[in-house]
Amino acid sequence: MFSSVDFNDIYIDPAWASKQPARYEAAVKTFEENFGSSDHIEVYSAPGRTEIGGNHTDHQHGEVLAASINRDAIAIVRKSDNGIVNLISDNYRPNSIDTNDLKINEKEKGTTVALIRGVLAALADKGYKIGGFDAFVTSDVLVGAGISSSAAFETLIGTIISGLYNDMKIDPVTIAKAGQYAENVYFGKPCGLMDQMACSVGNMVHIDFKFPENPEVERIEFDFSKTGYSLCITNTRGSHSMLTDEYAAVPGEMKKIASLLGHEVLRPVTMSDILSNITMLRDKAGDRAVLRAMHFVEETKRAGEEARALNSGDLWEFLKLVRESGNSSFKYLQNIYTNSDVNTQNVSIALAVSDSVLTREEVARVHGGGFAGTIQAFVKNDNAEHYREVMDSVFGEGACDIYKIRKYGGIKII
Repeated sequence: MFSSVDFNDIYIDPAWASKQPARYEAAVKTFEENFGSSDHIEVYSAPGRTEIGGNHTDHQHGEVLAASINRDAIAIVRKSDNGIVNLISDNYRPNSIDTNDLKINEKEKGTTVALIRGVLAALADKGYKIGGFDAFVTSDVLVGAGISSSAAFETLIGTIISGLYNDMKIDPVTIAKAGQYAENVYFGKPCGLMDQMACSVGNMVHIDFKFPENPEVERIEFDFSKTGYSLCITNTRGSHSMLTDEYAAVPGEMKKIASLLGHEVLRPVTMSDILSNITMLRDKAGDRAVLRAMHFVEETKRAGEEARALNSGDLWEFLKLVRESGNSSFKYLQNIYTNSDVNTQNVSIALAVSDSVLTREEVARVHGGGFAGTIQAFVKNDNAEHYREVMDSVFGEGACDIYKIRKYGGIKII
């Protein structure tokens, strides 16, 4: 069934691509076990994502650089005429949604059903056709690894609707916004738009949130597979259970500085504004808030510079900027460990170990929210396996994984 699919083109890494035919065939078999014949099926894919630049800037209307990766959620799908979505996903319970009932249900918040219903509602509100389908979904986008399993799923649902009912004519930005809407309004999580945009658009994507209702999106046509580098992400396996206040403090402190300077968010603020008012800002907001504001001003500018470096083909400038981004997150944003438990510094250890293993032509930085989460490293292909072995020896088997940057966002495969 999948003999015509170029898995190397989709998954980049030949070793990883070689595993996909068996994975897809197994997914079809599961579909048949649950929904009968696989006649007239279609197959869709949506990738996970990685943040590369713009650490903690999107909530202040800044700029980010993100990318899709070669881990994805795939769906075996058959269109139905009854207006019902029946979806089974790996080991989760079946979900059933009537597309004629897209009202917000408070009891569904935090569930897969809420995400599906929210994406359908958002696309219907935009005037797109929606309808029923049967689907089996399986994903290797790991939950809790900072690569956005929920955004991949939302993108997958939007891409299915685009393919089944709209001739694949729903643009990726609209699908991303539908995913964010579903997560914000139906699921109940106040996320930004970076995750969904990277999953939906694909490849490297530079996003400017100056006008968050209509962000400026630039897909960067840089073929990272030809650079000789892999992207390694290490889950340091720290606990997030007591970190809600830490995460909330980042935008809270940034907004306090913005308010003191007469703005709602930091985007209009310059370094000159901060420096010329620094005594007042330190007195009224505290030193950490000032440092975090300084991080924002430089980091949002740096994300744009990273995009320009890639557009011009300057890999070395890009890697230099990635290193600067990591240094700024550690020194000024201070999202590497929590001051309430200085004896536990998983991310700090991961970065220190990386510095001992990586060459001067390689770089590591915090990935995503920080504090107890993941780190990201751009590692030469011939050093990637050694790097993974070292990181696994510190954080446990399977902590580090080697990825490639995928050039496709949400796509129809068959």
